[in-house]
Amino acid sequence: MFTLAEVASLNDIQPTYRILKPWWDVFMDYLAVVMLMVAIFAGTMQLTKDQVVCLPVLQSTVNSKAQPGTSGRADFTTVETTTGQGEEASMRTVSFGSAPTVTPDVPLSRATSSQYQPTESGEELKKEQKDSSGRKTNLDFQQYVFINQMCYHLALPWYSKYFPYLVLIHTIILIVSSNFWFKYPKTCSKIEHFVSILGKCFESPWTTKALSETACEDSEENKQRLTGAQSLPKYVSTSSDEGSPSASTPMITKSGFKFSADKPMIEVPSVTILDKKDGEQAKALFEKVRKFRAHVEDSDLIYKLYVGQTVIKTVKFIFILGYTANFVNTISFEHICNPKVEHLIGYTQFECTHNMAYMLKKLLISYISLICVYGFICLYTLFWLFRIPLKEYSFEKVREESSFSDIPDVKNDFAFLLHMVDQYDQLYSKRFGVFLSEVSENKLREISLNHEWTFEKLRQHVSRNAQDKQELHLFMLSGVPDAVFDLTDLDVLKLELIPEAKIPAKISQMTNLQELHLCHCPAKVEQTAFSFLRDHLRCLHVKFTDVAEIPAWVYLLKNLRELYLIGNLNSENNKMIGLESLRELRHLKILHVKSNLTKIPPNITDVAPHLTKLVIHNDGTKLVVLNSLKKMTNVAELELQNCELERIPHAIFSLSNLQELDLKSNSIRTIEEIISFQHLKRLTCLKLWHNKIVNIPSSITHIKNLESLYLSNNKLESLPAAVFSLQKLRCLDVSYNSIALIPVEIGLLQNLQHFHITGNKVDILPKQLFKCVKLRTLSLGQNCITSIPDKVSQLLQLTHLELKGNCLDRLPATLGQCQLLRKSGLVVEDHLFDALPSEVKEVLNQDTSIPFANGI
Repeated sequence: MFTLAEVASLNDIQPTYRILKPWWDVFMDYLAVVMLMVAIFAGTMQLTKDQVVCLPVLQSTVNSKAQPGTSGRADFTTVETTTGQGEEASMRTVSFGSAPTVTPDVPLSRATSSQYQPTESGEELKKEQKDSSGRKTNLDFQQYVFINQMCYHLALPWYSKYFPYLVLIHTIILIVSSNFWFKYPKTCSKIEHFVSILGKCFESPWTTKALSETACEDSEENKQRLTGAQSLPKYVSTSSDEGSPSASTPMITKSGFKFSADKPMIEVPSVTILDKKDGEQAKALFEKVRKFRAHVEDSDLIYKLYVGQTVIKTVKFIFILGYTANFVNTISFEHICNPKVEHLIGYTQFECTHNMAYMLKKLLISYISLICVYGFICLYTLFWLFRIPLKEYSFEKVREESSFSDIPDVKNDFAFLLHMVDQYDQLYSKRFGVFLSEVSENKLREISLNHEWTFEKLRQHVSRNAQDKQELHLFMLSGVPDAVFDLTDLDVLKLELIPEAKIPAKISQMTNLQELHLCHCPAKVEQTAFSFLRDHLRCLHVKFTDVAEIPAWVYLLKNLRELYLIGNLNSENNKMIGLESLRELRHLKILHVKSNLTKIPPNITDVAPHLTKLVIHNDGTKLVVLNSLKKMTNVAELELQNCELERIPHAIFSLSNLQELDLKSNSIRTIEEIISFQHLKRLTCLKLWHNKIVNIPSSITHIKNLESLYLSNNKLESLPAAVFSLQKLRCLDVSYNSIALIPVEIGLLQNLQHFHITGNKVDILPKQLFKCVKLRTLSLGQNCITSIPDKVSQLLQLTHLELKGNCLDRLPATLGQCQLLRKSGLVVEDHLFDALPSEVKEVLNQDTSIPFANGI
């Protein structure tokens, strides 16, 4: 027999699971408990009380003087006369009463009769009693016990014997069926997580805040808020909270306040405290809900299991009711028993009474009633399961009440669990929906962000850049703090990796802002903010992964002067370039594109009439189509870097206004086309560095106006005399080649100010080099030079001299005559500098501030 504690454990579930127990499950649990008590009560009665009591049924003779016994009575007297073949007729008298009087040891011929049997005389009776022998053994009681046991198994119906155990087994099965989905591992884990998350969502302070404050905004109120924001203070400092017990939880201005319909006047937004710890817990809940939803929505195992166990209970109810109803009438008080033990007892038929028949019948009727109620509830559960699609759940009512219109509908097991929770209390799903809303999550991030990034903290992050402008760089935040727009003197704002960046109307306060950086930050702007940016923004840097990340409003900034686009502009399979029209950028002067283009985007021609500088960095992708360049008639600076060009593109020769050409990091081997540059009268700077050029054609002499020539990092072995015929040349860079000799013609470059020949094989410096008296920068490092002529003193304007990495033994003392040269501009080994005369070192160590002339 099961103990009550063992049976109760089958129905034991965590108390927190009660929210997933609808009223019918709770009611069926109580019915199961009552059925369990019926089984225990009936079983206890069977174990503690006598089962049956049986008495023999006697056969009456024809001449019997005694009255026949009444069937079913406990006390009666029967006289049976038996006539044998012998001479003597013996008379057997059996008296059934509370105390048996028959002694089995006495022979039947001499057995005494009861007080009701007539005798011949008293003396004769005494004589017989005196002659009889034997002893009393109470075997009649053993006979009764034996017959009771045999008739219990033979005459009593099986249902009367096993009714309590059947009820117990059925009840246990029903209990297990009701709670199996709480025990099965693949559903139990999901249910456990769901209940845990649901409880935290219900108790989270953010849930109450979101439903009571941020859920009552509509479009008209937002318009009033924006209108009223102009009359509000630009910034409310929280510095007064420092040192107080609540310093870690400063007051946060609520942006979503509601105007009263009766009071159209503008009210200051209410201030709400959100504990930092609560905010962090709420953010963690958003992440948990997101992952749980993705995990549970992909299957419907919980739904199928619940339906399955409900079907099992219904089938069980039909089965129990079907066979139990047939056995109600079999439980009776009277039963006839024929045990076939006449050789032991002397009787063939017994009439038995089932002592507990009345009580068991009443218990069975009660059990059937309970099963009927249980079954009707099961049928109702099935009706509920199939009446509506439980694998879909809509938050439409929550969206209407809370104004969180972005709460998504859910499906599969997630939807089923929410339907079950609704049977407990619909408030749970309403509060849970807050954590499915991106609007709610963004609002939480905004509050937490503003809590952390106060005006004072942002002010500490403002720095001065190389252009001496005030710059603020915000990296990997959940949004843009409101206090940023109170930095009215900010010149440059950099937003990097802020996917939820929003630029509000408050940016109109930043009158000094002219440069904006959006690095993987597809910022959204309000209409007022866009109007301000359209009129005031001059420089915009946009770094992206896909061209779709470029905000649409970028193409409408009509007063933009500089635009830097860094990212993949090619759409799928390079069939087209996804860059939108730049026609609205009417004042764009500089366009910098770093991408992987196969051709120059045709949309760039929209800004061709006023574009003065075009830079294309192609990251190693071969730029094939360059015909669009011909339309860039006003371009003065052109850079085509890392485009895998093998020759100078002919389209460049049509750019009559070109002043500077940079073809860095390509695969150019020959520059025979350089003669065509003679038509570009304004070309002053030619950069062919980091290529594979082997020699310089003599036709370079036709570029009369060339002032800067960069040929570093090529494969040059010599410098032709034609290079030194460029009289206007002020900068010549031939570093990192294989040049072994500096031609004496270099003395012809009287305007040369910067000469770089680092990383070559030069061993001797010609004296003519020092005739270039305007030299300010002379880079001779990493060569094979063994000595520096004393004529270096003729370079009176020299400010930078690089000699490190040569074979020098000493430095000329005449270095001290280079009036503008200082130790900081002398790049040489320490031991060579230390070997200089003390007076020379003293001159070089002088810390004098001498204004430098403007270089190239």
